[in-house]
Amino acid sequence: MYYAEVIEPPQRLWIWEKGVYKDENARIWLSIFTENENVSFVIMRQKDIPLGVPMSPNQLAPFPLPLMYQLYPENRYKSIDSRYWRIVYHIKFQGTEEMLLELLEDQR
Repeated sequence: MYYAEVIEPPQRLWIWEKGVYKDENARIWLSIFTENENVSFVIMRQKDIPLGVPMSPNQLAPFPLPLMYQLYPENRYKSIDSRYWRIVYHIKFQGTEEMLLELLEDQR
């Protein structure tokens, strides 16, 4: 039987290229953005992949996700654009970490 373990989320996530972030421990996170019924979510999955050349903010425009997330109290991230994202869950299952972030309603 397998169990997911709840673990501490990264302190910071910086965008590397569209859909790819890097944390303070140089781990790579792939992101998937989705919106449904006026709710914005991003799924982040930690994956070891080769990185390309980092993109500049000009190369990333337009992109719906922020350039950086900073961990804040109350289980949430504050993005560089001053919006807050609630960590719905952050688990590790069979060696793979995954997070689900929800853009807080008053931030849309």
